[in-house]
Amino acid sequence: MLKISRTFKLMALGLAMASGLAHAQSYPNRPVKIVVPFAAGGPADNYARFMAQRLTDELKQPFVIDNKPGAGSIIGTDFAAKSPADGYTLLMMSNTQTVNESLIPKKPFALMKDFVGIAPVNYSNLLLVVHPSVPVKNVGELVALAKSKPGKLNFASSGNGTPYHMAGELFKYMAGVDMTHVPYKGSSGARTDIVGGQVDVMFDAETTMAEFARNGQVRMLGATGLARSANLPDVPTVAETVPKYEATIWLGFMAPKGTPTDIVNKLNGEIRKIVNNPEVKTAWAKQGAVPMSMTVAEFDHYLNADIAKWANIVKVSGAKAD
Repeated sequence: MLKISRTFKLMALGLAMASGLAHAQSYPNRPVKIVVPFAAGGPADNYARFMAQRLTDELKQPFVIDNKPGAGSIIGTDFAAKSPADGYTLLMMSNTQTVNESLIPKKPFALMKDFVGIAPVNYSNLLLVVHPSVPVKNVGELVALAKSKPGKLNFASSGNGTPYHMAGELFKYMAGVDMTHVPYKGSSGARTDIVGGQVDVMFDAETTMAEFARNGQVRMLGATGLARSANLPDVPTVAETVPKYEATIWLGFMAPKGTPTDIVNKLNGEIRKIVNNPEVKTAWAKQGAVPMSMTVAEFDHYLNADIAKWANIVKVSGAKAD
């Protein structure tokens, strides 16, 4: 009887494994939606579209972008969390989501409870820029001006909890200055207003802001990595004036919790093939983006560590959702 029971269990396990393999092999057999909880034109949207095209080419089914911006990514992320966990709805996320776990604890979802990590995509440094009318030429002068006029300077971001918001909050805390946060519904609106002079200061991804700076539409004061950008070697780091300051934006994919493990693993493998492609690495390097490649387990560890990191920064900086 015991022998029969063990045999039955082994047969059941074998059937389950075979079913999972068949599931992965047949996936996808219809279009896959990538929810981007940010406005069009920003880094998350741009790289989501890049990845969608590559995944479409590799997996022979359309990967379609669905922009759902608003509330610092909460609206789109909640939509994705409540979508069927079948592999046909994915979330393009960033460190906005890991920040919001502590910055906005009262949300309709919990990141690590309602999602499973698939894979990271890339990261890039930010640029600290000002409108040319702001009378400063470097980070030190900006700090001095902000200290002389507490709360008078404002800085734009793409919304509460976004990397641009937290870069500003971290700068305020570490430089000992007070600037007023002006959140937008997306980075495109914030970028338009820093160029137009409606706001004074902005932290924005190198991948999107560098061209505006080269055209003289904004003035670059510093880059937010610990080392100078290879693409902008003449631009000092913020850390050269504010020691140990560092802020980046990174992007990745998640799926609703319960998405079949075989599908998650298949997507992880396809995404890693794309980001490790030499041509992709070269193209992204010119934009200031660095590919990230991790297993599902490694990305899960990374997500939990990033949540803990930003929880500490939110606590010590006193950052608030405006």
